[in-house]
Amino acid sequence: MNTGILYAALAYVAWGLFPLYFKQVADVPSLEVVMHRTLWSLAVVLGLLAVRRQWAWMVSVVRQPRVLGAFALSAVLLSGNWLTYVWAVQNHHVVDASLGYFILPLVNVALGFVFLRERPRPGQWLAVAVAAAGVLWLAVQAGRLPWIALVLALTFGFYGLLRKVAVLGALEGLTLETLMLAPVAAVVLAWWSWQGQGALVQGDLSTVGWLLLAGPMTAIPLLLFAAGARRIPMSTLGILQYISPSLQFALGVWVYNEAFQPARLVGFVLIWAALVVYSVEGWWARQRAVLA
Repeated sequence: MNTGILYAALAYVAWGLFPLYFKQVADVPSLEVVMHRTLWSLAVVLGLLAVRRQWAWMVSVVRQPRVLGAFALSAVLLSGNWLTYVWAVQNHHVVDASLGYFILPLVNVALGFVFLRERPRPGQWLAVAVAAAGVLWLAVQAGRLPWIALVLALTFGFYGLLRKVAVLGALEGLTLETLMLAPVAAVVLAWWSWQGQGALVQGDLSTVGWLLLAGPMTAIPLLLFAAGARRIPMSTLGILQYISPSLQFALGVWVYNEAFQPARLVGFVLIWAALVVYSVEGWWARQRAVLA
């Protein structure tokens, strides 16, 4: 349990600081950034597998179509989440992106209830209801659903669920996901380069270096997250999760000076209140269990 908490917390800190990285490649289209993330992440995980001589699982997994199907789905969810997040950061929506990850802990509670037969306590359902009120308020204020936040929360929520019940470990699972995505990324990047387009042809040395760095920066937090998700309950994962959006929100408001209207603050306060209720209720439940 303690090891799982450490792994997950480190992953969330890394993700919370990701806007600092993606601002460095703001001139590269978000889709191209995702293609580079995929390829260089694959290079990192294949290197780790080579060092550990950990190849036997590939032979068995090829004969399991259900496992391949599950990881194909998780790969699609992961790439969709990446694309939405990179686009949001590059287009000055860091605060909107942070909202998605504030909502995610409550999405985890709902997914755990529906798919894992976890039974949230009344206090946890209260937190979900308060957070839903916050999302509704933000939708009313904006005149539309906060789509960036909802896409990020739902794609990563379902991704976390699939990884929690996956039969493969953290490293093997990420390798399989990136192996499925890499051919598409390689073909698209090669075509762009052939046409004289893309950062590999037009970018300076600094930009190419930042894109290459996407490999370890993407793979390491995902490995930490997957390892943590397998060791701790979805509810604990939800509590740790708001490390990341807190850092993102601070960066968006105080570093990147994104507009934040006072009316929107009501929605965020409701969501923060939901997280407080959720955390306090969890702490109280653990204290009662110890005393019992």
